[in-house]
Amino acid sequence: MHIMEGFLPVEHAVGWFGVSAPFVVAGVMRLRRIVRERPQAKMMLAAAGAFTFLLSALKMPSVTGSCSHPTGTGLGAVVFGPAVMSVLGMIVLLFQALLLAHGGLTTLGANVFSMAIVGPWVSWGVWRLAGKLGASIAVAVFFAAMLGDLATYMTTSVQLALAYPDLSSGIPGAIAKFGGIFAVTQLPLAIVEGLLTVVVMNALSGRAGKVDEIQVLCGEVNR
Repeated sequence: MHIMEGFLPVEHAVGWFGVSAPFVVAGVMRLRRIVRERPQAKMMLAAAGAFTFLLSALKMPSVTGSCSHPTGTGLGAVVFGPAVMSVLGMIVLLFQALLLAHGGLTTLGANVFSMAIVGPWVSWGVWRLAGKLGASIAVAVFFAAMLGDLATYMTTSVQLALAYPDLSSGIPGAIAKFGGIFAVTQLPLAIVEGLLTVVVMNALSGRAGKVDEIQVLCGEVNR
């Protein structure tokens, strides 16, 4: 994740901007509606953005041109839904590219797609599925954050493989190689992120049973 500046070919960089743009536009519309209808949700929006910024700024080298780190998008996806996180994630990635040299401007579209779109949608889907299966809120939040994190890195592996296919095994082989390298650092990080997200959610809600109340306040549909 956080593919570095200039690492992707121009056509790939432009393509990922095009793919990400509709999700970001939809997220802006959703965010504006939440703020208009529930001004009291602004504090939770700020907390979700800060959580994402903090966790995703903790990086360690992983694959040439990229790095490994938590994503922090699962919290916001559970509370606000995945559309809002496309906007908050884009803002986080933009500031990190400008202020921390973490990622880049030319690769912003690709990074937004993996961390701010795919990750949150997977987290939200896991959260909703876990609720329907009768899982406890803590278990649902844990798996939502953990699997959203792993989905982000699987997406990055595909993005890198599309840009740099293996000479002998092509794109599938490159996906396996990139994903295998990421897995060494990302599996334990994803587990830690899941646990931390549960702790933060409990702290924000006062107790796990109040998560649904936070969602009503912030505009997300209950499980």
